[in-house]
Amino acid sequence: MKHFRFSIAVTVVLMAVAGWWGYTRGGVPGMLAALWISAVLGVLEVSLSFDNAVVNASVLRHWNDFWRKLFLTVGILVAVFGMRLVFPLLIVSIATGLGLGDVWTMAIRTPDEYSRHLTDHHAEVASFGGAFLLLVFLNFLFDDDKQLHWLGWIEKKVGKHGTEGLAVLLTLLAAFGTMALVPQGRKLSVLASGVLGVAIYVGVKWISGLLEEEERDPSIGKIISRGSFGGFMYLEVLDASFSFDGVIGAFAITNDVVIIMLGLAIGAMFVRSMTVYLVDKGTLQQFVYLEHGAHYAIGILALIMFASVEYHIPEWFTGLSGVAFIVVSIWSSLRHRRRHAGERAS
Repeated sequence: MKHFRFSIAVTVVLMAVAGWWGYTRGGVPGMLAALWISAVLGVLEVSLSFDNAVVNASVLRHWNDFWRKLFLTVGILVAVFGMRLVFPLLIVSIATGLGLGDVWTMAIRTPDEYSRHLTDHHAEVASFGGAFLLLVFLNFLFDDDKQLHWLGWIEKKVGKHGTEGLAVLLTLLAAFGTMALVPQGRKLSVLASGVLGVAIYVGVKWISGLLEEEERDPSIGKIISRGSFGGFMYLEVLDASFSFDGVIGAFAITNDVVIIMLGLAIGAMFVRSMTVYLVDKGTLQQFVYLEHGAHYAIGILALIMFASVEYHIPEWFTGLSGVAFIVVSIWSSLRHRRRHAGERAS
């Protein structure tokens, strides 16, 4: 329970702010509606991002205390205010040519117009997020150093012959294929967004690789020995790829940008707490296929994001598809544990 105390405290504060915001705009009925919607959005964010927590934990467990604390302090500020408030405002600002202040005024006074501008550019954001997440999945799938293979010889064979170059090639082909789903006037922007997702993934991994090489230099010190700026940025971009899907889904529930930010912030806090819980309890070591399930869920989410540039994919389907992979991976992990316990006993 101690891992969730801070998240619970923050939730109480954010729910109080949501209640106050709703009361100022609609009295007691507005307050009750704001509290209910904030709670629903928090649950939505957790359901969409549980696999994100598992992947975060798989990276974070190798870091030292400095980088963990940085991720859980500065990282949460970036996740809540940067990715779930400023990032959507920035997209509308670029699309309309307005300043961030004017876009904020639009979001507060004319939320329908703000929502329209934001959803009008869903295709570009989905192409970016789909490309980044697909690379996360493919590079996990093509990792020949994995000792355990969830899909047995098939996954082992794919990992043996797959490379990072092949992952990039397949992702670029997916981005090119996405162009066929959008009108002529938007093909270039959708392709450019997908290529940008690939470029940022490769760039972040390159920076992380450079810092890992410099760990051998004593002048660098121990501060990056179990973490790096590249790794920190990797997790933040990964979170951004997940978070915007939640932002878009939130507008199907409400157009109030303040309630959206508060509700998604509650979910983001619990995702961070789950990440710490998974690391501290060694859950990934106990459930050996949980990391596999999370990455396969990310792969499905990437394909859903590519498809969503043209087709509406219900949020419940996106959330349940990820949960399904997590549940099956836990079941597989329990079977693996029982089987090995039986072998040791015999």
